[in-house]
Amino acid sequence: MSSFKRWCVKQSTALLLILVCLLMMAFLSVETRSFFSVKNVVNILEANSYRLILAVGMMCAIASGAIDLSMGSILSFSAICMAKAMKAEWSVAGSIMLSLALGMLMGAVNGSVIHLTRINAFIITLATSMLYRGLSLIATQGIPITKLPQLFREIGCGDIFGMESGVTMAIVITVLLIPLFYHTKWGSYVMSLGGNPEALKRSGVPIGLYRVSVFVLTGLLSAVAGIIVTARLNSAEANAGLSMEMDAICAVVMGGTAMRGGSGSLLGTVVAVFLMGLIRNGLTIMSVSSYYQQFITGAMMLCAVIIAEMRERRTRIG
Repeated sequence: MSSFKRWCVKQSTALLLILVCLLMMAFLSVETRSFFSVKNVVNILEANSYRLILAVGMMCAIASGAIDLSMGSILSFSAICMAKAMKAEWSVAGSIMLSLALGMLMGAVNGSVIHLTRINAFIITLATSMLYRGLSLIATQGIPITKLPQLFREIGCGDIFGMESGVTMAIVITVLLIPLFYHTKWGSYVMSLGGNPEALKRSGVPIGLYRVSVFVLTGLLSAVAGIIVTARLNSAEANAGLSMEMDAICAVVMGGTAMRGGSGSLLGTVVAVFLMGLIRNGLTIMSVSSYYQQFITGAMMLCAVIIAEMRERRTRIG
């Protein structure tokens, strides 16, 4: 089998999603004249930039055999601390660095507790999600922090190369993850953590270090997403990022990454985020109630999980 055919087989889920995206785009272009307008295309990219950042981080976590349910809460608390620092007359650069450092710290706490206690990541990150969200509520008393410096807004949602900076950040992060995840020792070990951690441990690899590093990455990407969301809204609030990790998990599973870990599809995740964005956008411009979006996302995730599990069972039997 040629290398191209092997690649097509490996990326079969992503290629199928691309076909679905094309069909969806064709349908929406017929139903609504405004779909292919420049303004609408830009809206789709901007609305899904931070979702893509969260999804690629979640893909790394799931590929390692774990999951991170605290990404939305990390987004919220890191953004609130950043906004408070700016209100305390810290420099914009210093406040952003604080946000990124806090995101990495909270991720490191998640990874360390999971490694030391050997408790399932689902339980630990569910608990820390509530903990970090509680800190957000305590820090703000439920009152949003608004009227942030103009320089920060320009960094978080200004133009870079003709696109909103959030879109550029998402593209750069995704491109950087390609060699990191697929062509470095770190990426190989992360996937081995999900596939056969015991063999990795017997090989002398410090699995604790690599497990923690995955959560440091998800924490960092959550903080980056928080910068984009806060700049776009010109507000940091405790409810920011609520349930965003669910969208990220849905995109990762739809994209072909197995929930048991051991592999990851970056292309599939990117296409799945775009497909979900198309659906949201299509419902909006067709004046369909936003209440249906949650239902459709849940139905898509359910179907994706069932299809992924059936595929894995066939692989194991084969």
